Amino acid sequence: MTPAKFGLDAATVLFDGQCPLCTWEIGFYRRQLGAGDINWVDVTAVSLGDFPSGLTQEDALARFHVINTKGELVSGGEAFSSLWLSLPAFRWVGQLFRINFLASLLEVGYRMFLPCRPLLQRSLRLISKRPGSEPRICGTDL
Repeated sequence: MTPAKFGLDAATVLFDGQCPLCTWEIGFYRRQLGAGDINWVDVTAVSLGDFPSGLTQEDALARFHVINTKGELVSGGEAFSSLWLSLPAFRWVGQLFRINFLASLLEVGYRMFLPCRPLLQRSLRLISKRPGSEPRICGTDL
């Protein structure tokens, strides 16, 4: 296995490659203009010694994390804002959620979503196991 790339030349997105919801969402972002400049790291495929200092695999799987271009490890709503700032089509959204009040709302929304995530993951796994089913979210193939 090659070591994970955590350079400062670009943002590094840490994601759960075994989560169908996460995989779908990251797939969406990876198809966007500018995504080739981002380091995408599946934390389920990274050796424990390759994690950034202060981050465990358990923590990385529990919340969305990004290492921004300043080398700061951020999570939750701030991580989404950092990701959006790295994608030209979403840059305005990232800037919008840098405003303190909106950043706080994004974090609250993210924290409210977290308890629902396991149920959504299980549901997507069940749907994808049905013979002949084509899992779709918002009209997009998984």
